[in-house]
Amino acid sequence: MKIKPISDHLQENLSILFVGYNPSLRSGETGHHYASPSNRFYRILFQTGLTPRLYKPQEDGDLLQLGYGFTNIVSRPTLTAAEISPDEYREGSVILRDKIQTYHPKVVCFVGKGVYEQYSDKRGMPWGVQPQPVVTGVIEYVCPSSSGLVRMKLEELVAIYSGLLAYSQAERST
Repeated sequence: MKIKPISDHLQENLSILFVGYNPSLRSGETGHHYASPSNRFYRILFQTGLTPRLYKPQEDGDLLQLGYGFTNIVSRPTLTAAEISPDEYREGSVILRDKIQTYHPKVVCFVGKGVYEQYSDKRGMPWGVQPQPVVTGVIEYVCPSSSGLVRMKLEELVAIYSGLLAYSQAERST
C-alpha cells in the first residue's frame, strides 16, 4: 500500500486547530489523523471534556462540527518524527504559518513541544499558552505529543490539554 500525506481538516472560525509533527505510517495508510492504535489523542480529548464522546480516528472529519481542525507541520508520513529533515521543518513552518493566517483559528494547539519549537524557532517554553504568538491574534497553546512513544502518564497529558477547555466551543453532553 502506498503511503501518502493525509488531508488537512480546515475551515474558517475553528475553535482549535491541532497541529502535529507529521502523520504516522498508520495515518498515511488509513488517511486519518492520529490513527496509530498507540496514539492517545482521541482519549485525551474525551477525558478532558473537549469532545462529548470518544471519537475514532476514522471520524476525524466529524470534529470540524465541534470546531476542531487538523494539520501537521510536515505532511510526509514517517515512523517517527526523528525522520523529518531540517529542510522539511523549515518548509513546513512557512506553509503552517500561511494556513494559520488564512484560516485564523482562535487557538492553535501544537501537539508536541518540538512541533512548536520548529514552527516558532523558540526553545524552553512551558506547556500551555505562549506569551508572544508567531501569528498575531491567535492563541498558541503547547501540549505534549499524544504519541504512545511519549512516556507521560495519560492523567498528566489530560491535565495539560484541559487548559484548552476555556477556548472550546464544543457542545458537551453527559
